[in-house]
Amino acid sequence: MSEKQITTTEILNKVYNAADHEQLMDAYHDWAAKYDSDLVDRFGYVAHIGSAKALDSALGGNYEAVILDAGSGTGLVAEELAKLGYRHMDALDYSKDMLDQARVKKIYRSLFQADMKERLPFDDNSYDAVVCTGTFTYGHVTGDAFSELIRITRPGGPIVFTVREGAYEEYGYRKKMLELETADAWELVSFYDSPYQLEESNFCKMCTYRVR
Repeated sequence: MSEKQITTTEILNKVYNAADHEQLMDAYHDWAAKYDSDLVDRFGYVAHIGSAKALDSALGGNYEAVILDAGSGTGLVAEELAKLGYRHMDALDYSKDMLDQARVKKIYRSLFQADMKERLPFDDNSYDAVVCTGTFTYGHVTGDAFSELIRITRPGGPIVFTVREGAYEEYGYRKKMLELETADAWELVSFYDSPYQLEESNFCKMCTYRVR
């Protein structure tokens, strides 16, 4: 089947059922050019809007904050943050194809291709804040990545992330979040259900923590 013949439904199945990173990157290669239109226009994706608002609330309008958009995809969250007035944002994603789409938008200072399952290519305390939307879900990144987000965030800085409903308990995200709270690595600021995709009528957990 050629790339043009692959349907969005087939790509979504590949994304959420990928057995390994190679399969996942292959799926995003097929999807990158149509990602924004499919996700936002067809499926009513709104998690990026909710994430930007949550981070803005946590930062209290500190528009000079240096922000990492982890699992940035094509830059949907950063576009919303830019509308709110944030200017200093870096992108990190494992998919070169998605980063290529994000680069065209010219909203990031720098773009990094890296695997969130590994140690991230940043020094400790590199960022004032981190936002991570749509990454903690089926077939993507486990809760083990939380520790790396904490490591690269300055003490007192917020980390805002979504966890797809269904995956929250099943993939052990809740357990890892509580472990890090108990270890005094971060403290919970807010936690609530937020719309994820309107057309699919599904939700995510919108989580805001502050690094201790």
